[in-house]
Amino acid sequence: MNPKDDLRQFLISRRAKLTPDQTGLPVYGANRRVVGLRREEVALLAGISVEYYTKLERGSVGGVSESVLEGITRALQLDEAERDHLMRLVRVASSRRTERRAPTRQRVRPTVQRILDAMPMPAYLRNGRFDILAANDLGRALYSPMYEQSHTPNSARFVFLDPAAAELFVNWEKTSDDCVAFLRAEAGRDPYDRQLSDLIGELSTRSERFRQRWAAHDVRYHRTGTKHLHHPLVGDLTLDYEAFELPGEEGQRLNVYTAAPDSPAAQALDLLASWTLREPARAAPSPITDRDEGHP
Repeated sequence: MNPKDDLRQFLISRRAKLTPDQTGLPVYGANRRVVGLRREEVALLAGISVEYYTKLERGSVGGVSESVLEGITRALQLDEAERDHLMRLVRVASSRRTERRAPTRQRVRPTVQRILDAMPMPAYLRNGRFDILAANDLGRALYSPMYEQSHTPNSARFVFLDPAAAELFVNWEKTSDDCVAFLRAEAGRDPYDRQLSDLIGELSTRSERFRQRWAAHDVRYHRTGTKHLHHPLVGDLTLDYEAFELPGEEGQRLNVYTAAPDSPAAQALDLLASWTLREPARAAPSPITDRDEGHP
């Protein structure tokens, strides 16, 4: 992943999504060949010269001011996730040296595991690469098809490489769009994450659907929403989810699922919970310590 190339393709993709009508600009000529906005139209809307915008789109972002970036944000009608992505790409592209974040830690703190285990609703912990680091019993039961292939699953691999995903996720298209958009945003935070690059390379090689979505350069936050699932044991469920970032563990987030009281989904979760209680206890994995991660 090259930050300057990513910046160029991101800006091109955003202006391709807008028409002059959407921005209030007049349209001259019946045979307009450009898809979306022209560079000069973006420059006009942002209040900068065409030459300057062209340089920015080509990755020459050294010394660019925040006010200019805010002007481009308004011109391209970027939402919060897209604006943040633009700012990160500019910051990385303008750096003279490779800036690497500390590797995402895989360790699950005992207190976090206790919180998971105490929750009466399905919940799991994951990192920015969609590695599932921990889950409570109901969370594992809810996503049991994902655990059939691995005790430490990656939900992005599951979505694009396992046929069972299309059966579990009722709206597979939206799930896959959200997955890629989150990974694209994560890549903007740290384009030099080797494990993330390897994951994206693997999915690009093995999935045409992933490649198509990755090329769109869409970014999106995945903080709250509704999941429609078809579980092999309890059938259809409509669940609300909330994602909580863990301030003490950068990159880790807790996903929690709930059902409306007295709804069919709530009854299905009760049934699933009773089923997990009847299952034999699973052997708990050995805790990962700081020494295991190479720390003194």
